[in-house]
Amino acid sequence: MKRKHSLIVGGTRGTGRALVRTLAREGHALSVIGKRSPVETDRSIPNIHYWVVDLLDQKRLGEVLAEAISQNGKLSNLVFFQRYRGEGDDWEGEMQTSLTATRNVIERLVDKFDDTTEKSIVIVSSLAGYYITEEQPLSYHVAKAGLNQIVRFYAVALGPKQVRVNCVSSGTILKEESKDFYLQNEKLLNLYKKITPLGRMGTSKDIADVIAFLCSPKALFITGQNIVVDGGISIQSHESLARQLTPLKDLNVLRQTHRKPNRI
Repeated sequence: MKRKHSLIVGGTRGTGRALVRTLAREGHALSVIGKRSPVETDRSIPNIHYWVVDLLDQKRLGEVLAEAISQNGKLSNLVFFQRYRGEGDDWEGEMQTSLTATRNVIERLVDKFDDTTEKSIVIVSSLAGYYITEEQPLSYHVAKAGLNQIVRFYAVALGPKQVRVNCVSSGTILKEESKDFYLQNEKLLNLYKKITPLGRMGTSKDIADVIAFLCSPKALFITGQNIVVDGGISIQSHESLARQLTPLKDLNVLRQTHRKPNRI
């Protein structure tokens, strides 16, 4: 039986790497593009081919995409994880890496999808596309909001070709690379558990499983959507969360103050 060909952009680390493993177990032929080489142990996983390329190098990127199609055939799925991690101008770098590169890859591959199988594009965004996270710069927020709109645009534009386009957004998650940090910072880990209705931090596998669903026949009538995978954090009132995290003695003072009549 012919294997589905899934191309993963940014698939050598973090959640991208988790998705590569998930789809490999499901029998996909995988083309993985990354700015860094894969972990050596990943090279032994069958039916995965890796290319190291800078997405801003248009000439080399075009060659790599052609090689991937030649190697594994026309596409079933195309998934984007990349983000800017350089040391230069974060605005220019983020716009080029997140927005321009995503558009360029889609435009280059739009006619390379396999018409004999379901076809899906998934873009990984962030809750920063909706909310402001003080630890990230303006460029990151604008790029994520832009990706959300790219999803909606291509969902309409590529709908007649039966290519579904969706987005997955999360907050902070436990990745293989960050797991030790959170396990060594128990107070921070417990904070995330406390503010998450499901009582734990999300993991790379949680995100990868949702993306795998969107790449499957079970999602054949879903397109143009942004699926939030955050354990319920974002549906809570910010005021309620603040009250929840305020020490009880301070909260009692606030309540008493709030009940006093206004005096002019």
